[in-house]
Amino acid sequence: MTLNVGIIGAGSLGTAISQTIRENVDQILLHARNQDLCDDINTTGYNTQYYPNQKLNENIKATTDLNDLKQCEIIFLAIPSSAFRETLKNLKEVISNDVILVTTAKGIEYPSLKTMGDLISEYFDENYVALSGPNFASEIMINQPTVTNISSRKRENSLKVKEVLSTKQFKVKIIDDIKGIELCGVLKNINAIANGICEGMNINENARYSILTKSFKDTIKIIEAIGGNCDTVHEYCGFGDLILTSTSSESRNHTLGILYGQRLIIDEAASGIVFEGKNSIKAIKDICTKYDINSDTVDFVYDVIIKRTNPIKAFNMLWDKFE
Repeated sequence: MTLNVGIIGAGSLGTAISQTIRENVDQILLHARNQDLCDDINTTGYNTQYYPNQKLNENIKATTDLNDLKQCEIIFLAIPSSAFRETLKNLKEVISNDVILVTTAKGIEYPSLKTMGDLISEYFDENYVALSGPNFASEIMINQPTVTNISSRKRENSLKVKEVLSTKQFKVKIIDDIKGIELCGVLKNINAIANGICEGMNINENARYSILTKSFKDTIKIIEAIGGNCDTVHEYCGFGDLILTSTSSESRNHTLGILYGQRLIIDEAASGIVFEGKNSIKAIKDICTKYDINSDTVDFVYDVIIKRTNPIKAFNMLWDKFE
């Protein structure tokens, strides 16, 4: 395919996407913030910080200059939600509205309650593409079987992005629910924290998976309330991602929940680890209030993570609501 693609974010996911699409496009420009990392990629062919043992394809070139992305027809935004607005402001000065922007971030801005797609629409237009699914970057990077969902208000854009992403091992399914796909990506992080808290407290498995079931039902309730399609929650970006992040030891938000369940508080600034779910809890709590939604699992996570309620007390309050 004669196409230049840009990827902003040379972290684990951005690099994995670069390696996945290497055979589908002419050139891939991988934007990194760190000049040393950029130089390493271009001189050695390795992302030494994230994948020191995986050589990158020759058509992947790193850059620290957004201006280099001017000729790209598709740009993936593989950055944390906390960096989204600033990145879009800078990108607005460089690219045109004709570029297809693809968001991979599973977060929501607070206190605006805007999804990453909402932010893209604020600076460009609403024809962005959202990508979300049960996808660990480490598995994508080594070409293991993976499926993801994408969605856009403009199906033509979804078809173009699917063509770029699709390989024998990386499957892409288009759905027509831009609101649902983005909110599923936010809610699964909160559900993963809830399950992690219970694991950290050594709650028995019967109770843990009962709470996971309630989390799934609450997700459907919230998606429908904000105008999404309940069927989306049964997709890879919904049920699949919820189960993956709620049960896997590789899930950051599941790990965050475990730590809080053990009464251990992590210093994110000092550790450099970003937990998308923690940044979304206040936003989802506000959305539930705005739409008059009762979500026991959102309240449970909010109490433990934000209000610092004793997890045992918070669990008992949650359990009392079961029937």
